[in-house]
This record gives sequence, C-alpha cells and structure tokens, in this order.
Amino acid sequence: MKPAAYEGTFHGERAVWLSCGRYEAAVLPEIGANLIAFRDTDRQYRFLREPEPDEMEVFKQKPYVHGIPVLFPPNRYEDGLFPWQSQVYRFPVNEPETGNHLHGFLHDIPWKAESWGSDDYCSRVTLILNVGPDHPVYAFFPHTFTFRLQYSLSEDGLQQHVMVRNDGSSSMPCLLAFHTAVNAPFAPGSSASDCRVKLTIGERWKLNERMLPTGEFQPLTAEEEALKDGGIYPFFRPMDNHYTALPQNGRNRMELTDTRIGTILVYDAGTSYKQWMIWNNNAAEGFFCPEPQISLVNAPNVPLPAEKTGLYSLKPGEIWEETSRLYCRNADF
Repeated sequence: MKPAAYEGTFHGERAVWLSCGRYEAAVLPEIGANLIAFRDTDRQYRFLREPEPDEMEVFKQKPYVHGIPVLFPPNRYEDGLFPWQSQVYRFPVNEPETGNHLHGFLHDIPWKAESWGSDDYCSRVTLILNVGPDHPVYAFFPHTFTFRLQYSLSEDGLQQHVMVRNDGSSSMPCLLAFHTAVNAPFAPGSSASDCRVKLTIGERWKLNERMLPTGEFQPLTAEEEALKDGGIYPFFRPMDNHYTALPQNGRNRMELTDTRIGTILVYDAGTSYKQWMIWNNNAAEGFFCPEPQISLVNAPNVPLPAEKTGLYSLKPGEIWEETSRLYCRNADF
C-alpha cells in the first residue's frame, strides 16, 4: 500500500491519519498535537496506549497518560516558581499533593496542522504552535517562539522531528519532554509477564517527599541495574523515578522486548535528551511511560550548573531540534 496522509477522526475528534505499508498512526491537532496511535495493522500491534471511545472525556481532562503528549516545560516545578535570569515566572500549582506545577502548558491546547502529505517513501504531518503576546501560554511563559513538530511514517517506523525557534528579542529557556505511554504488552495474545524493558539510564537522582531532585544521586538497585543492562519486567515495583541518560552504543533508547513473539519495540529518543523519567502507574500492568527529557526536573530551582541540569537557553533566532524514532526489530535470541 502506498503511503498516505489524510484528515479523519479518532473517536469523534479531528485527527490526521498517516499510513505506510503495515503501519498506521494518528495525531490530534486540537488536543496538544498528541500522537495518539501507532499501530502495526498486519500483526494487530498497538504500541501506544490509546483511549477507548468511552474514555475520551477522561483523556481530555488528563491527556498525558495516552499517546505521546508534549511537555513544555516538563515535569515538576517547586511551588510553581520558575526563576529565569532576572525574573521569576509563576506557574499554576496543579498538583496539590506536592504543591508543584506539573507538565507545562502545551499538552492540552490546540495546535495547527500546518500540512500533511506523502511520497513514495513515507507519509507525514507537520504541526505548529506560535506563541506570542496574544497567546494564552504567554501569560505564564512570556516568550515569543515557534514549536514545530513533524511525524513521518515509513517502513522504518515512526519518526518524530522537533524544532523550537526563539522568535523573541531575549533569551528563552528550552525545556522539553515527551510523556510517551507505551503498551506492555503491545501484541495480542501476550501478557505483561512476557515483556522486558531496557533503558539507557545512568545515575538515579534522589527525590525528596515532593518528588523534586535534591541534587544528589542514590545507588541503583539490582533491579535498576537489570533495567540498564539486560532488561526487566516493566512492573517489578512502582516507579516514578528520575535518571540521567547514559547512551549505549551511541544511542539513547528504550527497548521493550516481547519474549513470546521475539519482537523488540525500540524507542530511540536521540542523545539531546539528557534525562529520563520512568513512570509505571504504580506498577499496574498494561502500560508505562519512558519519558525522554532535555532537563532535570525542577531545573531552575536546583543549585547545580546548567550543564548538569539541562537548563539551556536559546538566544534570539536560535533553534533547538532533535529527531526520535519508534520501530520494531527481531530479538537476538
């Protein structure tokens, strides 16, 4: 089947669908540009956690536990405060149990589907968000910038290309993550116990009672060493853990192996993401979230150098970009 891109719906919501060979994917422009589905239709694999039709209203209220939500700026900020140069931005405290701001402003707002189309190799869609003084996000994050997100679908899987450009007259912080919700298992007939996950983690950050980094590390457990080196059952214990990224063989990635069918789902996140969060919904089988992040959680409030926290800036006119990919390969055993 030739690659194709077309406008349609996903459980009643406007969607842009991509197809290429055995793969299909869907993105929701009006709900945070969330890539809500990535499937192998020949083998009936569903790689990402999708909301069911009767879950759509719940999904809209909490859109970061399905698909690939955009977190900008990502994760938690102490008391909702974000010091930047000579200012302090005040974000809403939306996690009452910790008193923190959580997950930024882009995952639940409308984006524009700028274009979609296909050629002999792939289908693609480009989504864009322009933030300036008239945009609601500007009230909390007072910078003028363009965020462009392109998804391409080919026989080589799903590629994500991210570009952030500073369109303003002063430097802006660039902090980003994706709360990618991966099904475990992703294949019909398999169970969670058939799954093993491997992640290119380095050191584990120590978190305080508010789930904020102390700036110190703590030793990896035996299970975390297995997560790093050989693979482990994804729900071995509840995880809401924060790690540095440590590329292996030049790549920064998650690998989810279904031992029953001998297939590995690879999430190659790109080496610009220097941190990982991993969250497994209190060890409830079904899905978990390997979350690539540019920066440390609560980065502007942690007294460490920017090279350690990832609190990077974009000068006027500068661009940050990275490419990630989800694809399958055969297991080695």
